[in-house]
Amino acid sequence: MRNKRATEWMSRLVRDARYEVLPTGTIEDKVLEHVPVEQTITVTASPSKGLDVTLDLAERLTGHGYTAVPHLAARMVRDKAELAEICDRLAGKGITKIFVPGGDADPPGAYPDALSLLEDLKEIGHSFDQVGIAGYPESHPTISDDLTIQSMWDKRKYATHVVSNLTFDAKVVNTWVTRMRARGITMPLLLGVPGPVERAKLLAMATRIGVGESTRFLNKNKGMFARLAAPGGFTGESFLEKCAPTLSAPEALVEGLHVYTFNQVAETAAWRRDLLARLAKDL
Repeated sequence: MRNKRATEWMSRLVRDARYEVLPTGTIEDKVLEHVPVEQTITVTASPSKGLDVTLDLAERLTGHGYTAVPHLAARMVRDKAELAEICDRLAGKGITKIFVPGGDADPPGAYPDALSLLEDLKEIGHSFDQVGIAGYPESHPTISDDLTIQSMWDKRKYATHVVSNLTFDAKVVNTWVTRMRARGITMPLLLGVPGPVERAKLLAMATRIGVGESTRFLNKNKGMFARLAAPGGFTGESFLEKCAPTLSAPEALVEGLHVYTFNQVAETAAWRRDLLARLAKDL
């Protein structure tokens, strides 16, 4: 049974949740149909599509009245000159929030990781009021856990918040957040959860559309994927309930929810409405 603090925490996070989408040909119409303009939309970047597709969609959504957050994957940015052009372009469209992951492009341009791009962003003198960075509750496929924690510490001077990568294990994320805070990392956290994607389709979809870290994580954890695909194996609600005892504490600094929709926007919006209604009955 949830206590009142946990229910209030879940309700706040779900109410203010932001949605991550992939820049495909149909996603703009889906967002316009199913997502109110008060919700923030983040737009991923894929090496196979290039950054222009990400920036274009973010600009169009901003024009529709949304707060759009483009992903500036560091390894996809050619050099400092292109970075400056991107900053000017986004500022000209009124985009004030970005997310800076390392990305998957191979070989990279001038930036092998997010930190190097963040350093140049500061030197350029960007106008973004929010700069998010990635956090990895699960082991990163190519980076040790200690280094991912250290990386957040190194980037704390350049970022305003952390977004946790896709994860399905509440115990893992609880331990990870505790480690973060013990290391003195005090940036607010946006907790990453998958939307109500059909589990049996999740791996195939992620592979087809090139979701880098999410795909690698699922490939690396096929046993976990089998559990997810089973009936009752995972729901966003149960995940949040298991996180609540630890992460609803003020010192955890969990201030938002980042929903990986895999472009199933209508299903995600319906899940959010239904969960908010049920949480409201418990308050």
